[in-house]
Amino acid sequence: MKKRVFLIVLDSVGAGEAPDAEKFGDAGAHTLRTLWKSEKLNIKNLISLGIGNIDGLHFLGNNDTHKATVARLRELSAGKDTTIGHWEIAGIVSSEPLPTFPNGFDQELIEAFETEIGRGVLCNLPYSGTAVINDYGEEHIRTGKVIVYTSADSVFQIAAHEEIIPPEELYEICRKARRLLVGKYGVGRVIARPFITEGGRFVRTGNRRDFSLEPPEKTLCDKVKTAGLDMIAVGKICDIFAGRGFTDHIPTHSNKEGMAATDELAKHDFSGLAFINLVDFDMLYGHRRDVEGYTNALNEFDVWLGDFLTKLRQDDLLIITADHGCDPAFEKSTDHTREYIPLIVYGKGITPENLGTIDGFTVISRIISEYLDINWR
Repeated sequence: MKKRVFLIVLDSVGAGEAPDAEKFGDAGAHTLRTLWKSEKLNIKNLISLGIGNIDGLHFLGNNDTHKATVARLRELSAGKDTTIGHWEIAGIVSSEPLPTFPNGFDQELIEAFETEIGRGVLCNLPYSGTAVINDYGEEHIRTGKVIVYTSADSVFQIAAHEEIIPPEELYEICRKARRLLVGKYGVGRVIARPFITEGGRFVRTGNRRDFSLEPPEKTLCDKVKTAGLDMIAVGKICDIFAGRGFTDHIPTHSNKEGMAATDELAKHDFSGLAFINLVDFDMLYGHRRDVEGYTNALNEFDVWLGDFLTKLRQDDLLIITADHGCDPAFEKSTDHTREYIPLIVYGKGITPENLGTIDGFTVISRIISEYLDINWR
């Protein structure tokens, strides 16, 4: 029987402030507790697996007969962003944070970028993604200049109206930016942020693309592929690893599409790892501080999960985790929050247990590598 692993990252579903959260300005953050406090959280399938048995999550409800092995993981890397979180899941601990630009990017970089793309730049400041298109969208349409902005994360974001700069052209602009953003400017991700006019206002579309820094060493993805197994990326996973280490890539634009793609994969006889990111939690609800939307999204995932569990085969392994937090009720900022992440490992051959709190997201790489009989180091 072929061994299949489904690794699902619930993007930003954090499990409470990490011990060093204060250093990141995130003391008191707790994404899952915020959702629970809404009194609208309904995640019976996750609770049946044992999410409420995880350290610090007992308020969700302990289950003496939980079906999965569970743990709480502490990040070892010096960051709280998507790239570093996923890299650590895939076996790389980043001792240095990726560069951030709280005052915007240096003028020498912006001038080089303008020369490279043949267009001017607007904004060049840390900004909310929805606010920046409201504040600069009209000028962008009038001048054709691109909107460049950043955040507390290591990102260089480029927004453009799809009627002024079509997505494929914007992606090429991002590739040019990616080639410039190295060394001291080596941000984790260049992000294309297309938007349109809808109902008299500017609205971001689902045509976002991420162009990541290449991982500095081999990851779990590289090792699974090298072992001759299937290494399938679903959602933005391929972008996060700069396209390296995959045998197949299934792009998605939402949680709904990501879950549908995972259902489809469950029908196929692949052998290896399907690495899935469900982005809506972070992109649509965490950063926008939408507690109700975030809660509903996790409830929807839980309903889907109940059905997906029936599709797993005897030798399948399901791992559910996160990459960082993004507490939608946190008042200090709209950025990611430095939190523990939950770990749920389920399979018909797995004996359920509670592993407590473990240092390092890298334990996920070890579990998967051992299950697939490949060298994880």
